[in-house]
This record gives sequence, structure tokens and C-alpha cells, in this order.
Amino acid sequence: MADFHQGGHVATLHNLRHNTADDLARELDLFSSTRKITLILPSLFSELEGDALPAIIDELNKVNFIHRIVIGLDRADEAQYRYARKFFAKLKAEHVVLWNDGARLKAVDARLQELGLSPAEPGKGRNVWFCMGYTIARADSAVVAVHDCDVVTYSAGMLARLVYPVTNPNFPYQMSKGFYPRVAEGKLNGRVSRLLVSPMLAALRKVLGPRDYLDFLSDFRYPLAGEFAMRTSILPDMRIPSDWGLEIGLLSEAWRNLSPRAVCQVEISDRYDHKHQDLSEEDANQGLSRMSVDICKALYRKLAADGTVFSEEIFRSIKATYYRDGLDLIETYFNDARMNGLHVDRHVEERAVELFASNIMRAGQVFLENPMETPFIPNWSRVHAADPDIVADLVHAVSQDMDEFV
Repeated sequence: MADFHQGGHVATLHNLRHNTADDLARELDLFSSTRKITLILPSLFSELEGDALPAIIDELNKVNFIHRIVIGLDRADEAQYRYARKFFAKLKAEHVVLWNDGARLKAVDARLQELGLSPAEPGKGRNVWFCMGYTIARADSAVVAVHDCDVVTYSAGMLARLVYPVTNPNFPYQMSKGFYPRVAEGKLNGRVSRLLVSPMLAALRKVLGPRDYLDFLSDFRYPLAGEFAMRTSILPDMRIPSDWGLEIGLLSEAWRNLSPRAVCQVEISDRYDHKHQDLSEEDANQGLSRMSVDICKALYRKLAADGTVFSEEIFRSIKATYYRDGLDLIETYFNDARMNGLHVDRHVEERAVELFASNIMRAGQVFLENPMETPFIPNWSRVHAADPDIVADLVHAVSQDMDEFV
């Protein structure tokens, strides 16, 4: 990926191999003396039992520019929360663990429910949203970064490259989005981005006509990357989905709230691999099947909010157009993989396109059946307006958990 091509709306910051991760880290050490950086790690308890997260902690202990690490812990009972506290105690940086299933944070969530402001469903989006609220309440960081906890090829250099564009005070960027090749074990991965999002955006443009929003999303080399960084000043007005549409939802909010010139994508790795989801053809509520439905819904919601009128006939046209474009792309990916000594199973790829085509319609039906569905978690500005004490109480609840369950 070491080229210098620039697209239309979004600045692309490449890795041209003339600056090392250590060079960037030294600059970040200087910047972070006045522009503190918080890292958010949304984690399932099960990820503490895998191989990726211990290695991530070792890499994080190599950097000095992180001010605080905020860990959102999901699906953990009391014993597992205590274990997590011991597990993350190896971190050199200051850190806190938000026990999302604990009584105190559940009480905060109950207050949000009474106000009609609680996230609609559990998931990564809900986890990140509470961590953002905590970061806003602490009010001592200029930059916040988020990345997943299942990256098996993680390095400290990935984090340095991710946060640098929004930490350097001479750069104009308010948000940076990571990108990288998804290659592992001799295979070309990243099926949802390659076989759903790219042809889906092309199909939407063909059926609905030109849209600057669709062009904006198409500029991102890896729109579903879970690695992004933002200046904290934009956090209070960010609305995000609570489901698998988190990444598309964040980019949609960037489009709504920021000038495209304030957004960049940055090449953070030559090699990236993480936990792979099953296609889950038999269960639309699991794996890549559920992910594809949620991503489609996120796109429909944003387009509808901008005035697009959808109908069952339009969804049928989108499905048919997508299906043809998706099948055509398989040939391109096969040739790309073959030239690079990688493997692509055309049969498996076609099965994925067929499933995603069906889920384009499934998502459309859900959208039409629930026209009043609230598409995003309310932003933290609205939460503060409804209950000015709740963010302080969130910080207090986390502190009490940290003090009690040592």
C-alpha cells in the first residue's frame, strides 16, 4: 500500500517507509505533554482468555504517550471483573475498567432508561459509548483513540500512526481512521468490507443517483476498520449505533458534523489479523450475517435522514445491482490474490455475496417495518441536558467499583 494516491474527499496518509514508529513515538511524547491521549479498549471478558490481548498489553507498555486507558468490560460477573482487574494491572499507564455488568453501572443505565436515553441493545457500540461518556467526564484529554482487543498482529507502531494525525497540533484533522490489508495464513480476508460494503456503495449510487455521502464513504480504503482516533472536543455531539453498524455510523457522524478536510485515513499496518467471524448462513442473528444486516440498516438510516425515500421496490433494485457488482468483484479479488501468492475460494466468496444480497433485503424489510426506530444512541450533549449529574455519577460509580473490588 506504499503509494501516494489521494482520493476525493478524505486525505490519505500513507506509510512511505521513511519514518519509523520510534520516530513518531518521540514526537508523540512531546505532543502529549500538552495534548493528553486516552485509549479506549472495548472488550468482552472472553478476550482476556485469548492470545491477542496479553500481547496488546505488552505492546502498550512500550509507549509513553498514553495518558489513560479506559477499558469497557462486557459479559463479566464479579469474579471475572476481579480477574480483569488483575489482568489489566500489568498495564504501565493509568487505567480504569468499566464493569458494564456491575450493579453500579447498571444503576446509571437504569437512570438513562427512565429518560429514554439508554442504548437500545448490548454490543460494541454501547460499550464504546459508555467509555466515551467516561472520557468526556474526566475532561483531561485532547485525543481519544479506539481499537479492538482481538488484534493478533498488534504493535505499538499501529497506535502511534493512528493517533499522530489528530495529536499533531499543526495538522487540521479531527478524526483519523486506520486502514491496512487484511491478509493472513495465505488468504485474502476482510469479506464484509470487500464483498458487501464496496459493491453496496456502488449499487446505492447506481440506484439512488449521485450522493456526496456515498462518495465520502467510498473514499475509505477500509471503512469497517475498528481503529479510529478523534479529538475529544467532537465527542459530545457524536451519535453512534449500538450494534455492528458502529464503524459506518461513526463515519456518518463525521460526514454530518465535520468538514471532509477534517477527516483522514492513515495506513497503520502492513499486516493485520484478528478474530474471524463465521458467515452464519443459518442464523441471521450471529456472525457476519448479523453484521451485514446491521451495516445495511446503518446506511439506510443515514440516507433516509438525508431525505432518501425507500420502498420495497427500491430495495429489490439495490439487491439486484449489488449482486451483479459483487460477483464481478470476486474475479478481481481472485486475480489480485493469485498474483500475490494468496488464496481466494471463489465458491465461498459467491456464497458470501448471495448471503449479503439476501440480507440487503432483510435489512430493508426491518427498516420499513420499524420507521420510528431510533437509529443512534443519543449523544452525550443530550444526556447532559437531560441530567447534568449523570456523567459525574458515572465516574463515581467506576471509582467505587475500582475501590471495592480490588
